[in-house]
Amino acid sequence: MTMLAEQVDGVIGVDTHRDTLAAAAVSPIGAVLASTDSPANARGYQQLLDFARQHVPGRRCWALEGTGSYGAGLASFLDAAGERVVEVCRPKRPAIRGGRKTDMLDAVRAAREALATEHLIHPRRRGEREALRVLLATRQSAVLASTAAINLLKALVVSAPDELRVELRGMKSKDQVAHCAKLRDRPTQVLLRS
Repeated sequence: MTMLAEQVDGVIGVDTHRDTLAAAAVSPIGAVLASTDSPANARGYQQLLDFARQHVPGRRCWALEGTGSYGAGLASFLDAAGERVVEVCRPKRPAIRGGRKTDMLDAVRAAREALATEHLIHPRRRGEREALRVLLATRQSAVLASTAAINLLKALVVSAPDELRVELRGMKSKDQVAHCAKLRDRPTQVLLRS
């Protein structure tokens, strides 16, 4: 199997974050050619592409972290521009970093990891598959929230005043929710006087 280092003139490693992208151009032998950072938006994506064209004008590959999250926008932009993109896994972080980690080092590491990997990971395409994933995740979240709310209501019924508890006991959950939605503050029957 041919290694990536034999197929390209350089790799641009990118450490992705919500608001910023750190990038490093690395030669096929792992030497850092240049580095930069840019905002994580359309203007920043174009800046990174211009950076790559300047420092690796020939055959190049992009090694991105988080192509399914913070790097998704950049991955889509590069794919539309005809660029070759691979995904690299985020490194496992020690419990205490000791201040030795920088985004630029992560960008260099991403590029070097792509150069050293035999089996490259190609990012998943967005579109229908992503839409289905979002739909299923949203549905699961709604089901969990509904279950939690019903469990809370059942717990409140247990400690409710006898009169209300008698009204709600024996009802199905759906009917209890509908009944409780209609409840309003009840005036206190015994007024305390000072």
